[in-house]
Parts: sequence; C-alpha cells; structure tokens
Amino acid sequence: MSKHICIFNRSLLFMVALVELLLAVDSRTYPGDVRALKDLKNGLDPNSIVPASCLSSWDFSLDPCDHIFSNKFTCGFRCDRVTSGSFRVTEITIDPVGYSGSLSSNWDLPYLQTLDISDNSFSGSIPESLAKLIRLRRLSLSKNSLSGEIPVSLGTLSHLEELYLDNNNLQGPLPSSFSSLVSLKRLEIQENNISGEFPDLGSLKDLYFLDASNNQLSGPVPSTLPMHLVELSMRNNNLQGNLPDILEDLEYLEVFDLSHNLLSGPVLSVLFDHPSLQQLTLSYNNFAHLQVPGTRGSTSKLIAVDLSYNNLQGLLPAFFGLMPKLSALTLEHNKFTGMIPTQYALKAAVTKGHTSSFERLLLGGNYLFGPIPGPLMGLKPGSANVSIVDNCLYRCPDTLFFCQGGDQKSLVDCKSFGPAIP
Repeated sequence: MSKHICIFNRSLLFMVALVELLLAVDSRTYPGDVRALKDLKNGLDPNSIVPASCLSSWDFSLDPCDHIFSNKFTCGFRCDRVTSGSFRVTEITIDPVGYSGSLSSNWDLPYLQTLDISDNSFSGSIPESLAKLIRLRRLSLSKNSLSGEIPVSLGTLSHLEELYLDNNNLQGPLPSSFSSLVSLKRLEIQENNISGEFPDLGSLKDLYFLDASNNQLSGPVPSTLPMHLVELSMRNNNLQGNLPDILEDLEYLEVFDLSHNLLSGPVLSVLFDHPSLQQLTLSYNNFAHLQVPGTRGSTSKLIAVDLSYNNLQGLLPAFFGLMPKLSALTLEHNKFTGMIPTQYALKAAVTKGHTSSFERLLLGGNYLFGPIPGPLMGLKPGSANVSIVDNCLYRCPDTLFFCQGGDQKSLVDCKSFGPAIP
C-alpha cells in the first residue's frame, strides 16, 4: 500500500512541476520579476493597501505583464519586451495613498529604470539590494519614514540620473561613493538628519540641481563642486568657514542658498557680477563684510538678494541700487551705518523701462542715520514692500508706511555703536 502511495506522490509532484514549467513558458513576465513584485506587496502592512489603490489590484493568480492595466493589474508598474523574448518590469511607480511597511524585496529587477514610492509611509532602512537595479535611471524614495544610513552601494548605480531621498529620517554621512554616480543630474537629500562633511562631488559633470537643506551637515562648503550646477541649496545646516573661490567657476549657477548656517568671512564680489546668478540667499550667518564687484553690479543678473541677520558692517553698498534686474533686497538686522543711498530710493520710487525697481527693500535693524531720501517720501502704501524701522534715522514718523512696525533705536544705542553716527 505504501509503495502505491509513494508512486502517487511522485506522480503528483511531477504534474505540479510540469504545470509550473508550462506556466513559466506561457508567461509573458520573467519569473524573477514576478517574485520581486510579490515581495514588494508582501512587505506592506495589509491594512495600508486601501481599496481602489494600485497595489490592491495586484493579483498574482494572473500574469502581471499579460494583464497590465486590466481590472487585476490596474496600475503601478510597466513592462517592456527585451531581447530574450520575455517581458521585464521596467518601471514601478506606485500611487501615494499611504502604503506602510518595509522595502524588503529582493529587488532582483535588472531591467528596472524607474522606482518611485514617494509620498507614502515606508519605514525601516534603505536596502543594500537596491544596488541590483543596474539600469536604474530614477530613484524616488521621497516623503516616507525611512531611517538609518544611506547605503554606500547606491554609488554603484552608474546610470542613475535622478535621486530623491528627501523628507525622510535618514542619518549618518552622505556616502563618498556618490562621486561615482557619473550620470546623476538631480540630487535631493533635504529634510533628513544627514551629518558629517559634504563629500567631493566635483566628478558629477551632469549634476545641475543639488538640495541638501535642513540636515546636520558640518565642515566647510565643498571646495570642489559640479561645474554645471544651476541650483545649489544647503540652507539650515552647520556649515562653517568662508565661501569657496570655486563659485566663480560655476558659470551656470542661478540659485544659491546657504542661509541658516555658521558661515563667516566676506561675501565674495563674484556673486554680485556673476554671469548667471539670479537668487542669492545668505541670511542667518556670520558674514562680516561685502566685497565690492569690479563692475559695480552693472552686469549683474541678480533678481533677489537676502543678506539679513549677519554681522555685515560699513556703509550700505551703493552698487545694489545700480543692479539692473534687482527687485528684492533684504539687508535687515546687520550693522550697516551711514545714510540710505539715493540710488536705493530712486530704484524704489522711480520705474525705468530698462531696469527693475525695488518691489522689496528691507533695511530695518541696522544703524542707518540721516534724513529719509526724498524719492522715498513719495511712495504710496502698496506700491512696494519697504521697511526702515529700528535704525538711527533723524525722523521716521508712523504716517509713512515704511516707518511702521517698529521704532527707531534710542539715542544711547546709536551713540554707543560708534563714532560714525553723529
């Protein structure tokens, strides 16, 4: 009897194996890719898979690529036929409905080009196995609850063009292996707890956008930066020291924001006659003085400058009033003295066809003295955002809108500042 049972069991196993083989032959999706999709779904908290979401429609009793965009696999991934004849998963972009769980998939998806799980609630660490995604071009893990350190192995993704790790709880250093991401164009790591010195990424010739804001980065601003940067933001960190001379070589730079750091020394003149810079934000630092540009700002492309909350001293630089495109200037809460330059008043009050007038001019919290320039007196409320409160001006009555919101400093404070104030 037992012999017959044994023969039956062997026959049954043979039939099961044969059925699996036939299904694999008929399947349009490479079996390894199916397993990776299953792993992704199995790693989720089932309670986070809400009805009508992409992942709620993933039913693995059917072939994924053969039923993509059917009522069983409504969305969330893409398949393409490759040279082997099988269909391979080339994109995973799940909907932002609050999926929670871990990224514990084996990630054995060598043809995947896009992985986007952003705006969900994934937690745990970023798996080392993401390094298997050798053809990946876009990786977006933004706005989740991922923690731990960024894997060094991500630096092997040589085809990666866009990397979004922002708005998580990542910590530790940014791996120096990122210098090997030679195809990278956009890097966003803002809103984490990344610490340590920023690595040398000068080898990333195609990188044009870098945002490392709101972290715990320390040390100096990198002395070597990608030469094609268009936007660089590292605000709200713990960066120290002087601005690097390499800024002169970043000829495509348009946005530069290092506000809320511990930087000191001079604000370099190159920033004021830069060939492409439009937005300069260096507020909340310890800069001591401004270097005057050789062109006096006449060739500047700057539209907005914010140097507030520093330790800048001396007379207000007249060249700001000569910048043809500058429409927003914020110099509040420094230690500037002297009179308000006539150039500022004219730029705020007079509109010229070939230059921009000041729409915002904030000079409060300094030690400016003397009379209010005549052209400012004609400004009407609502015509521009102008403030000159908390200075040492001779008269600044509340009847003038730009004198409202704060008193002038006391005579004692003004006299104690220095002999420059009569």
